[in-house]
Amino acid sequence: MIALPDPVSEGTVSLEETLKNRRSIRSFSNKSPTLADVAQILWASQGITSRRGYRTAPSAGALYPLEIYLVAGRVESLDPGVYSYQPHGHELVMLSKGDKRDALGAAALGQRCVNDSAVTFVVAAVYERTAGKYGSRAGRYIFIEVGHASQNILLQAVARGLGTVMLGAFDDAAIQRVLGLPEDHVPLALIPAGYPKK
Repeated sequence: MIALPDPVSEGTVSLEETLKNRRSIRSFSNKSPTLADVAQILWASQGITSRRGYRTAPSAGALYPLEIYLVAGRVESLDPGVYSYQPHGHELVMLSKGDKRDALGAAALGQRCVNDSAVTFVVAAVYERTAGKYGSRAGRYIFIEVGHASQNILLQAVARGLGTVMLGAFDDAAIQRVLGLPEDHVPLALIPAGYPKK
C-alpha cells in the first residue's frame, strides 16, 4: 500500500476556467508531475466524499462498478509501475513494477501519446456489480459512469496544470494483459496525462 497525499477541496482555478481550458493534449513534456498531482486526480475520479461512502462521481444505486488503474512512468516520488487506486484509504496498491508505457501504447493501437505521457489513468468496470440490480440496463449505466469519472479526471488535470486526452481505441484483451487485470475488469477508457509540450 502506498499512502497518497490528502486531497484538497479548494483550488486556485475555478470550475469555469477549467471548463474553458479543457482541450485534448497528445504531446507531453518530460517534466514529471508530483505525487500530489496524481493523488488529486485519482481522488477526483472516484474519491470518497461522505461518511456513507459516496464518491466524487455519481453511480447508479451507489454500486460503484468502476476501478481506476494508474500506469506510472514519470511521477515524482513514485516508482514506475502499474497501480490500483483504493478509494477507501486513498492509497495505491502496486500490481507490477517497471515502466509499462510502451506496452500500453502498443495495446492502444500505437497511439504515441500513451508512450510519451507521464502517467495513464485507466478506467475499468466490473459489470456484475451493476447487473445484479439493474440487469440488462447495467451497460448503459456503466457507460454513463465512465463519462462522469473521466470528465472529473480531465477537469482536475487542467486545474493542476496538466494536459490529458481520452482514448477509446485500444485492444481490450491486450490492455488487460499489460495491466494484469482480473478477467471481469473490463477496460473502457485510457487517459494519458502529463505537462503539455510547449
